[in-house]
Amino acid sequence: MASAHTALPRLSVQSRSMSGRGSRLSSQHIARRHEQTEHDRPIEDVWAEFVQTKSEDLRNYLVERYLHLVRFNAERVHSRLPDEVDVDDLMSAGLFGLMDAINCFDLERGIKFETYSATRIRGAILDELRSMDWVPRLVRHRSSKVEAARQQIEMEMGRPATEREIADRIGLDNDEFKKFERDSKAVQVTSITRRTGPTETSGREQREIDVCGDEESGNPVKDLQRKDLKELLTKGLSRAERLIVVLYYYEGMTMKEIGATLALSESRVSQMHSSILARLKAQMQHRVRELEADR
Repeated sequence: MASAHTALPRLSVQSRSMSGRGSRLSSQHIARRHEQTEHDRPIEDVWAEFVQTKSEDLRNYLVERYLHLVRFNAERVHSRLPDEVDVDDLMSAGLFGLMDAINCFDLERGIKFETYSATRIRGAILDELRSMDWVPRLVRHRSSKVEAARQQIEMEMGRPATEREIADRIGLDNDEFKKFERDSKAVQVTSITRRTGPTETSGREQREIDVCGDEESGNPVKDLQRKDLKELLTKGLSRAERLIVVLYYYEGMTMKEIGATLALSESRVSQMHSSILARLKAQMQHRVRELEADR
């Protein structure tokens, strides 16, 4: 009997724990069913409720539902832009256009939201691009007008358009067209890290900085050639003759400045320079004959 009495409470406790677990599972299941029902509702009903309530949850749901429109329009705009423009930046701007379209959408007009929102999203992206553009809008307008006239003439004539033909098409005389074309050509800004395409050897993508020449840095091959030529020209010359060659050809000094440096007259420096050239010419001719004989 004692064992029977002790087993009863255990059974009752177990039954209570199972019923509590069942209640928790049922509440989670109900919440999940409610969420699925909310998302499975016809989109017309969701729009009707949002217009009345302006619920933030419904707005977020609509943003997620139509987010693909933002990417579609951003990629279309990005296809005509340089590579350094990030498509994610365009999507960020287009997202504000989507939210604005959701807030201003009117169900009574009877148009599809996809059609209405495309204009808003594209406008938000273009506004962001204009705000980042440092070139004035007048310059952009003139540039597009000249380019449109050029393309139209080339399509009609089948050859490159002349300036006179473009000026006549726009309706300007020669002087006005020169000013018009000059103002339309703004200084172009490019990124030195933009991609230019794969290299021929490795196949890896190449950047502008990889092929951009640095005019300020010296060319080591050219520097070695100048050094070797300097040693060749000054070999066998006296100190004064060597200084004349170095100061005139390597330092860029005039005969008068060289004479003041060496305490010689300008005519004497010129005479010594002519003598040096004659001797060097004879030496070069002799070396040419030696090289031809070696062949």
